[in-house]
Amino acid sequence: MSSSPPLDPYKPSLFELLSSTQLSSLLPPSLHYLLTIATHRYPRHLLPILNSFHELHALLFLAIEHHYLHTYSSSFVENFYSLKRERALPPAVGDLLLTSQGANAHLRETTKLSRSDIWKNLFMLVGIPYLKRRLDESHEINAPRALLGANYTRMPANPTLKQRFLHYYRWFLTHIYPSVNAAYYFSILAFNLRYLFSGSKSGAGVYSDPFLWMIGTRIRRLSQADFQAFEAISHASSAVSGSNLGIRSLLDPRLAMGKLGTGLKLLLPTSIFALKFLEWWHASDFARQLSRKATEGLELPPPIISYTPPAPSTLKPSTTSTSVSQSTPENQQASSELDEPPNPPISTLTHLPIYVVPAPSPSTTSTFENCPICLEEITTPTACQTGYVFCYTCIHRWIEGMHEVQERFMGGGGSCSGSANGGEDGGEKGGEDGKGKGKGNGKGKGREGKWENGAGRCAVSGRRVLGGVGGLRRVLV
Repeated sequence: MSSSPPLDPYKPSLFELLSSTQLSSLLPPSLHYLLTIATHRYPRHLLPILNSFHELHALLFLAIEHHYLHTYSSSFVENFYSLKRERALPPAVGDLLLTSQGANAHLRETTKLSRSDIWKNLFMLVGIPYLKRRLDESHEINAPRALLGANYTRMPANPTLKQRFLHYYRWFLTHIYPSVNAAYYFSILAFNLRYLFSGSKSGAGVYSDPFLWMIGTRIRRLSQADFQAFEAISHASSAVSGSNLGIRSLLDPRLAMGKLGTGLKLLLPTSIFALKFLEWWHASDFARQLSRKATEGLELPPPIISYTPPAPSTLKPSTTSTSVSQSTPENQQASSELDEPPNPPISTLTHLPIYVVPAPSPSTTSTFENCPICLEEITTPTACQTGYVFCYTCIHRWIEGMHEVQERFMGGGGSCSGSANGGEDGGEKGGEDGKGKGKGNGKGKGREGKWENGAGRCAVSGRRVLGGVGGLRRVLV
């Protein structure tokens, strides 16, 4: 009857190691995001830091990780999960009794990281992630160059040393780095699977990462001897700081790093909780339900227009037609200028006035049932993004810039308020003149270059409609 090997209580589970690795990978982009937000408010002081973020982050965490490896034999994040790093024991020593591993303080001193082990782990914790981020960023930038053809990837004639280096570096990023990156992740997966199903206390099964296997370091849970050693270190540091009060205690790098490490140990759990809470908040449906309930009782005010609409014309169609036919060209030009809408909105790009139609008047209820463009009863109600409702054909043709009201106005005719009973007057005038004067005095004349016809904008407010005709929505009545 074969007996199963005893369980190792100080061997961390794979999920603990994956959690610490994931948290370590989340810290740089989180800090970069916070720095980006702060740079928008203080660009003069923070923009140089943002441009050199990867280098400054590597130097900062090099000091932090060195302090934690030297004091706690673990990284900054691993100390939060009560993990430590130690030198891997040879196979002969690895068969020691399991009960002596936690209680024997001499074993802790034997497996403690040396100075060279600390620098090897620093290269693994800081150097390799820094190189990985730099290579990933360079690959994202230079990989699309290969899609543009050989002219963008060919080495120039008589290249300098820098151009030659850049050419081979880009060739490496395009052809070699994807395979190296895939092999990197595949090796991590293979080591994770072997670590998960291995119950040995020595050999390759104690390593969850290929780089840990290369430097001969394994990750273990903290034992009772480790906690006693940490407590003795904290008492010693507090006694030294208490006896050396003054400016020298503030300038001592050891005491400064100790205080910084203590502050980071309190800051890390808080930042982790905030990060996980924000991740849950954006991923769950609770936030959307809460915002929906908060806006259920709100009554949105009607849209505010940026100009005073002119009063509707009280002239009859026959009178208007007669007066136009009997007026001289000078009177027609004067009346055309009077028919222009007062105080129109001004385009921020062309600085020209934008042609708009009067807004519906709230005096009568029937006005809201008519289309502001054709002044007829609305058929197939369609809402613009500004909140106004038009006929579907009217607002569609208006945004396309092909409505007869726009063409008549840009050709030199009166505004929509002057041709209120609509397109019939313009059609009659065009028929009477025989030259289409109801739609303008010919293309390229009239108000071309002096006004915008309102294409791509709301017919009432003059605001730009995002998405063009795709931003229109049918209204179900």
